[in-house]
Amino acid sequence: MKLVIDRADLLKPLAALNRIVERRTTIPIIANVLLRAEGGRLNLAATDLDISAEASVPAAIGEPGALTVPAATLNDIARKLPDGCQIELSAEADGSRLTVKAGRSRFVLQALPVDDWPDVSADDLPHQFALPAKTLQRILAHTTFAISTEETRYYLNGIHLHADGEGRLNAVATDGHRLAHLTVPLPEGAGDMPPIIVPRKTVGEIARLVADAEGDIDIAVSRAKVRFVVGGITLTSKLIDGTFPDYQRVIPTSNDRVAVLDTATVKDAVARVATITGENGRAVKMEFAPGVLTLSVSNADTGEAREEIEADFEGEPLGIGFNGKYLAEVLGIAAADTVRLALADPGSPCLIKSHESADALIVLMPMRV
Repeated sequence: MKLVIDRADLLKPLAALNRIVERRTTIPIIANVLLRAEGGRLNLAATDLDISAEASVPAAIGEPGALTVPAATLNDIARKLPDGCQIELSAEADGSRLTVKAGRSRFVLQALPVDDWPDVSADDLPHQFALPAKTLQRILAHTTFAISTEETRYYLNGIHLHADGEGRLNAVATDGHRLAHLTVPLPEGAGDMPPIIVPRKTVGEIARLVADAEGDIDIAVSRAKVRFVVGGITLTSKLIDGTFPDYQRVIPTSNDRVAVLDTATVKDAVARVATITGENGRAVKMEFAPGVLTLSVSNADTGEAREEIEADFEGEPLGIGFNGKYLAEVLGIAAADTVRLALADPGSPCLIKSHESADALIVLMPMRV
């Protein structure tokens, strides 16, 4: 294999694929990136056996060929080379080493043959549709924070996507303490898709890929895998093999005490009083009364904090506590100027919405205070 490629053409896909690679592994080849030169293009691939990513970039091919080299090392080399340089890649005849040249810099990397490369993306994914990049960005921004990190309930370690009978695609995530739910119009081709759970690592990689994307994102789904095509990179992932719980049961439908708050004001007030929470006292108490919300924290080790802000509140006065970190995260993703909290009593979950986003909601469980 021999080729010449612009540093910029190599660096972007290589950096994305390098994030997939498993650093600590007993299988040496999956710490590598696959390079295949053919037909005027350099094709790259990486996998951790659960996720695989592929990209293709233009290159001046002198001799076609394929091999695998350490992904992290090649990425570091490309990253540290000067902008605008041309990189020459050439492999020895037996494919055991790859030489990387740029200007006066020269590197030799140990290589492994492609014969043992695991192909985890070669499956039929019959359900195919497209989502606007902005829609996918909104789904991820609204739900990712609520994904569980508790491995014992593995079926909560991702975002649940499913179509309903009302022409909507539902996205849900929960860790048992908070639940985020968003609906978007059902894209053409997604009506018969099976319910799926996209794993947390895959969600993180897709979020990075779509952060600056525009246009439509092509998505394909089977019962076992999902594939996203974003900006020339194809990412295929195994799905979580489990059943997502019936989340509709925990969404309150009759909370009759309603507070409408200025999002920025309450977010800043929570941040200020939460300064006192410390390691052992994470609860922020919210006391609602007509026209006013009082936020307070009491910590035996660090002290007390109290602040009042204006609130448009309807119903009997109520005091309720929430995890300060969770409350701050919820308010942080609220893009609207005002946020609406619907409450029932101190022991029942709170339903949080904004007037501008009727298709999005968050459920937050209370804490004892």
